[in-house]
Amino acid sequence: MKTARAAKLVVAVAVFFVTFYVISQVFEIKMDASLGNLFARSALDTATRSMKPPRYKCGISKACPEKHFDFKMASGAANVAGPKICLEDSVLMSGVKDNVGRGINVALANGKTGEVLAIKYFDMWGGDVAPFIEFLKGIQDGTIVLLGTYDDGGTKLNDEAGRLIAELRSTSITNLVFRDNWVFCGGKGIKTKSLFEQHIKNNKDTNKYEGWPEVVEMNGCTPQKQE
Repeated sequence: MKTARAAKLVVAVAVFFVTFYVISQVFEIKMDASLGNLFARSALDTATRSMKPPRYKCGISKACPEKHFDFKMASGAANVAGPKICLEDSVLMSGVKDNVGRGINVALANGKTGEVLAIKYFDMWGGDVAPFIEFLKGIQDGTIVLLGTYDDGGTKLNDEAGRLIAELRSTSITNLVFRDNWVFCGGKGIKTKSLFEQHIKNNKDTNKYEGWPEVVEMNGCTPQKQE
C-alpha cells in the first residue's frame, strides 16, 4: 500500500511539474508575441508621425523667413460664409468668431510687433462710405492692413475710398465693383506695390455661386517694418 501511495504521489508531482512547464511556455510565447506587437505598433506610430508634414503658422505651406509675419486670408462665400483673416497663427476675423460683416472687412496690425490694432467691417451695400473713408485716413505709417470682401464690397466705394486704398499699394481696388471677391494685404507707408492681392470679377457666365464668384484665397509672408 505504501508503495502504491508513493507511486501516485510521484505521478502527481510529475504531472504538476509538466503542467506548470507547459503553462509557463505558453505564457512566455504569448508574452513574446504581445511585446512584439507592442514594439511593432510603437515603431509604426513613430514612422507615421515622422511622415506627417510639418504644420506652419496659419496653415500656410512653408515657414516664413525671419522678420516676416505669416498670414492667410479668404474672402466671403456669396452671402453665406464670411471671410477669414489669420495673422501669425491667430485667427483675427471669421464667421466662427462672429466679427465679420457684409462689405469690406479690415484687420490692422502693428508692422513691427504684429499686435492687432483694429478689427472692423464696413457695409458697402446698405451703409455709408464716409466712416470707411475716415477709418482709412486714420491708419498710421508702418501698419499692416488686411482687407477682404463679403457679399458686396464694391457698390458704395467711391473715388476717395479707392484712392486711400491704392495708397496702401493696392492695384485692383479701382476695378472692384458689385459682388466682386477681393482680398488684399498691404500697409501704410509701403513704397512699392503689394504682392499680396487677389481679385475675381462677378460674372454671371463664370460665377461659382448664383450671383457671386468663387471664394478667393491667399497666403504669404509679409515683412516686418524695420527701424
